[in-house]
Amino acid sequence: MLVSHSAGLAAEAVALARGIAGADAPVAAAGGMVDGGLGTSVDVVEAAVRSVDRGAGVLLIPDLGSSVLTARLLEEDGRIVVADVPFVEGAIAAAVAAGAGAPLAEVLEAAEEARTFRKL
Repeated sequence: MLVSHSAGLAAEAVALARGIAGADAPVAAAGGMVDGGLGTSVDVVEAAVRSVDRGAGVLLIPDLGSSVLTARLLEEDGRIVVADVPFVEGAIAAAVAAGAGAPLAEVLEAAEEARTFRKL
């Protein structure tokens, strides 16, 4: 699940991740405030967690700053985990793993491997 200050950024990153991982990949966007403005809302994030949780746990990938703090408020050991990974690359790697049915620990591991992806 992608947690961003921007609803548009989160939605577009989810669209990209689903485009690569498959339309059924369990990915959700939690961007912006309830009123649509910039920021991070616990209510928005909680609703997105509920929408994507299939009982095996949820990986939260925040973009920066207060989205990290908000995501950390929702952490639950073994059920809701915050990943310290690149937003786009981590999201795609996690979506591919989750879409393939990997358990939460493997989804986190796939996302963490994105830190070492080189572009050149």
